Amino acid sequence: MPEGDTIHKLAAFMAPRLEGRELLGVGFRGRLDDLRFQGRRVQRVEARGKHLMIRLDDDRVIRSHLGMHGSWHVYAALAPSSDWQRPRRQASLILTTEESRFVCFNAREVEVLASPSVRERIVQSRLGPDLIADDVAADAIAERALAFADADTLIVDTLLDQRVAAGIGNVYKSEVLFLERLPVDLPTTEAGADRIAACYRRAAALLKQNLGGGPRVTRPGGGASGRLWVYGRAGLTCYTCGGIIVTKRLGRHHRDTWWCPECQTP
Repeated sequence: MPEGDTIHKLAAFMAPRLEGRELLGVGFRGRLDDLRFQGRRVQRVEARGKHLMIRLDDDRVIRSHLGMHGSWHVYAALAPSSDWQRPRRQASLILTTEESRFVCFNAREVEVLASPSVRERIVQSRLGPDLIADDVAADAIAERALAFADADTLIVDTLLDQRVAAGIGNVYKSEVLFLERLPVDLPTTEAGADRIAACYRRAAALLKQNLGGGPRVTRPGGGASGRLWVYGRAGLTCYTCGGIIVTKRLGRHHRDTWWCPECQTP
């Protein structure tokens, strides 16, 4: 599942293959190339939380957000779409250079922004500090969390709120709450600033630890026996106490959450 670490790794992969390159074609939603972008050069590829920003030399930015099901693929520039791993109709964005064709499939959002512009400022205002790219001032982030929360806001919602801090997705949400031994149905306002700050410190550390290659790991040394503590392990025994991991859709957006009822007691 794409989270902040995924997008930063993606940016690190794409940057040396796109920066300084001329775009021979750009296509949206599987349509033919948009001629407005031909001849433009990519100045910078960067991640901001779960958003990938491709900055062009004409002060435009192509922003993509993969959501839950999106992914980027790279093919040879001359490879026909019949060789793609997914059908062309699922292509949200297509970038073609002399050497390569980058295809983003099933993105949640793709848009072109002028920079600077009102729309760009709106997008930026909806993103808190990047837990990977920025220095993590966890106490200040905790203050933001409490400012955005009301009495009914659960901690599971706060951790996923990209306005508070950018980068945490469903995997890290469940893993952080387990490692901090916090109940998943705890209201944010009852968690307290110190515990909230600890969650963001933990999340930042985990995200940065997973910037290398290989699968995502939150349980060091787990190996084949299990790289994650609770995520995706409903019905299996807890590595810490031997209890049974459970799952339920929680929060305002009814997102799946995994936890250990024994370790994460009120």
